[in-house]
Amino acid sequence: MLATIQDAVQQVDGEQVGQKTLSIINLIKEGGLGGQIIIGILAILLVVALYIYYERLLAIKAASKVDENFMNQIKDHVSEGKMEAATLLCAQDKSPVSALIAKGISRIGKPLEDIHTAIENAGKLEIYKLEKNVSVLATISGVAPMIGFLGTVIGMIISIFEIANSGGNIDIKTLAGGLYTAMTTTVAGLVVGIVAYMAYNHLVVKTDKIIYKMEANSLEFFDLLNEPA
Repeated sequence: MLATIQDAVQQVDGEQVGQKTLSIINLIKEGGLGGQIIIGILAILLVVALYIYYERLLAIKAASKVDENFMNQIKDHVSEGKMEAATLLCAQDKSPVSALIAKGISRIGKPLEDIHTAIENAGKLEIYKLEKNVSVLATISGVAPMIGFLGTVIGMIISIFEIANSGGNIDIKTLAGGLYTAMTTTVAGLVVGIVAYMAYNHLVVKTDKIIYKMEANSLEFFDLLNEPA
């Protein structure tokens, strides 16, 4: 009796040792060439998304750094007629806000409508610089899940092909390759899409804050020009 129990325990232990462990690398390997190609494409998209996110985040942080006394100094220089000093101050600041104010200062003496148009055009250019390559993140967030679903379709086609060639003898091991391709590519596509979508929204929020700051400082500059001499 004791020997029978020991044999049963050894058999169970042997089966447990023979079981496969869940590993991402193994899943990708078992997915076949089609799944590996799609996973590779998604990995490249993830790297591109992360690079754009961190590059734009650093650029936006640098653009958001504006001296709190900047506008006060501009007011003092303009009120005293020191346009060269005001222009030099804008050149030293090197921010989107200072670029707009510098454009406005260069148009002082012309009609306010011309100054407004010049500042508006300069603002569009600065916004374009801030949003450089951000649209790529939006594209990746939409394309990555679709590429993952493409892998799902390919995996299902592989599974159906194996079933058709099995002669009615369906073996789960035969279907495993197609199922691995279907599941791993779907998960990978969703992960890349979610990361890119979150990165895109975060950059949009950061950019909007700078745009609001640009608008506020532009209005403050116009108020300065409208003040009685």
